[in-house]
Amino acid sequence: MAVVNYPAIPLDTTTPVQQRLALAGPNAMTVGWNTYAAQSRPCVSYGLSAAALTQQQCSLESVTYPSSRTWANSVTLTGLTPSTTYYYKIVSTNSSVEHFLSPRTPGDKTPFAMDVVIDLGVYGENGFTTKKRDTIPTIDPALNHSTIGQLATNINNYELVIHPGDFAYADDWFLTPTNLLSGKNAYEAILENFYTQLAPVAGRKAYMASPGNHEANCQEIPLTSVLCPAGQKNFTDFMIRFGKVMPSGFGSVSSNTTAQALANTAKALAKPPFWYSFEYGMAHVVMVNTETDFPDAPDQPGGSAGLNSGPFGTPGQQLAFLAADLASVDRTVTPWVIVAGHRPWYSTGTSTCAPCQKAFEPLFYQYGVDLAIFGHVHNSQRFVPTNNSIADPNGMNDPKAPLYIVAGGAGNIEGLSSVGTNKTTNRFAYADDFSYASVTLQDETHLKVDFFKSKDGTLLDSSVLYKKHNVQFVRQ
Repeated sequence: MAVVNYPAIPLDTTTPVQQRLALAGPNAMTVGWNTYAAQSRPCVSYGLSAAALTQQQCSLESVTYPSSRTWANSVTLTGLTPSTTYYYKIVSTNSSVEHFLSPRTPGDKTPFAMDVVIDLGVYGENGFTTKKRDTIPTIDPALNHSTIGQLATNINNYELVIHPGDFAYADDWFLTPTNLLSGKNAYEAILENFYTQLAPVAGRKAYMASPGNHEANCQEIPLTSVLCPAGQKNFTDFMIRFGKVMPSGFGSVSSNTTAQALANTAKALAKPPFWYSFEYGMAHVVMVNTETDFPDAPDQPGGSAGLNSGPFGTPGQQLAFLAADLASVDRTVTPWVIVAGHRPWYSTGTSTCAPCQKAFEPLFYQYGVDLAIFGHVHNSQRFVPTNNSIADPNGMNDPKAPLYIVAGGAGNIEGLSSVGTNKTTNRFAYADDFSYASVTLQDETHLKVDFFKSKDGTLLDSSVLYKKHNVQFVRQ
């Protein structure tokens, strides 16, 4: 085996690593983790006190793929009391008690924040390297000056994280010279290190994932694709890691029977972890796949990115899901509709996705999406509400068009992208240092978007969107 910076394998191979949580329904959370051996019956004990983990649920989910050293395990905890702190322990002789906040019931009008990170890579040897800055005492020192470090430091300031694409950047292993003779081992080492670094955040907060181009794995770089084992291609690690953790969708809590039927249709068409939706308090959030499964998608066979990936559903399935899902949203229950994907079609620089705009934007406008979140471009950007490349005349005061942001500045081995010069509808662009976004649902009519510098938490930009939300089902 080539010498790479693999994490040490614990003597007890039931030891959980790379922990991650996800919302699984109004009264459920899924706990995901990896182990260095297959588990015949993964289990999680939990309860309302760290000293009284009186309940336990188990599963048979322990899966892997060729070339991976670990197995992905998952257990869904059901029957939870909403918005309540639960303590949990992954059953092992070498695990600790952690805790999470159970999901807020759809329609709960309590203000809350969700943080947004996209295009986030591994820090340290074999991946991204940077000079150490502030000391974060509770996590790996390699995370100094990182977005993960800032999320860990401010973990009590938000209730969940959304991450629509590009995790770890393991397919960029060849950019570190010491990795050149290591191939697949460098690739796997980067994945293991990244998800270990992420665990202090993802093991405490629901961490909602959808794919980006770097999840197509080694095929992202054509010259290295022949060196990549088959088990790493075509989003394999992403599917194994998140496929049984992300939800298939929530049933509607609307009293409207049409909305209930549409929500059930959307749930049947969902394909987690590629596309799905969830509800949390005042928010209905949809995670979409900008890589495959729509006309001229860039990563699919014959696509412009040359990644030869997918499809993951039947023809038209993702867009049919999105139409049914958005049509089902009852604004008297969840007034705010947020959609998150990877590739943007509004950006001050290059790397915009015209096929994405053609496929998704008409549905966003038709069903009154309030906020659209993207990455792929490695910086932070905010645009005025826009549709069909035209600024909404109402601006931030009850527009019909969505507010678009790019939150791709979290930091990875490829560095930051220039902000460019196309600023027609842009109001904020930042590429001087690593950054991330936070979305606060203040009440039924006000949503705040903040951008922060990862290094020290400095506020870079803040804006508030006002929407009347006086129509139960939006059709424009």
